[in-house]
Amino acid sequence: MKAKELRNLSTEELLAKLDEFKSELFSLRFQLATGQLQNTAIIKTVKRDIAKVKTVLAERKLNEARA
Repeated sequence: MKAKELRNLSTEELLAKLDEFKSELFSLRFQLATGQLQNTAIIKTVKRDIAKVKTVLAERKLNEARA
């Protein structure tokens, strides 16, 4: 997911996405540990998505503090 798309979402939607990505990461790590994960690059993509969501949330928090 692109940061531009994330900026169009509301804060509540971003928090929901963050929870979704975190549960997906947990599932992927569990699959990796049990040897069921075929494509390990997915983990890196999900980690980056989590970072993007956190970045957008931090930007919003800074903008609220300035206003």
